[in-house]
Amino acid sequence: MKKIILILSAFLVIASSAVQAANWTNDKAHSQLMFTVKHLGISDVSGTFNDFDVNISADKADFSDAVFELTVSTASIDTRVEARNKHLKSADFFNVEQHPTMYFKSTSVKKTGKNSYRLTGNLTLHGVTRTVAMNLTYRGTVENAQSKKPTAGFQLTGVLKRSDFEVGNGFPPPMISDEVHIKADGEFLPQ
Repeated sequence: MKKIILILSAFLVIASSAVQAANWTNDKAHSQLMFTVKHLGISDVSGTFNDFDVNISADKADFSDAVFELTVSTASIDTRVEARNKHLKSADFFNVEQHPTMYFKSTSVKKTGKNSYRLTGNLTLHGVTRTVAMNLTYRGTVENAQSKKPTAGFQLTGVLKRSDFEVGNGFPPPMISDEVHIKADGEFLPQ
């Protein structure tokens, strides 16, 4: 009887450790990081960052305890206009030579509704670190028919102020809005 209890105990320890912290990373082919600013107060101009990695650590299946880490290559900015991309990479805006990386790490995830959260963390951009909060929607986890792996989906939305990070200070809000709307969508695979 003692042997059976020991075997069951060992099995439970192994099983519980297998359920412990799961690490997930974004599937680059099914993830995007977009931004939109208002130009001259009359139209929206959007762009993407094409080179970024997101890692998630979570113990809970609903990701309510997740820690999100985002690393972005600022040189990967793409607005579909090469002259504008070059200007955005210059010292007037992102200064990618001195600040090649944008980095975010979450400090809290607070549930705001079914599958919706307020994600707060520290964003380092252009050499400045600020606490930011965004809206996060967990879109569920399904088994990917091709990879046969679980795939989790998230959407992040929110607004940042470029002046908080000293980006484009020479361009006043009537020319380029201070508010930058962020939208990111991602699929994540366990590691």
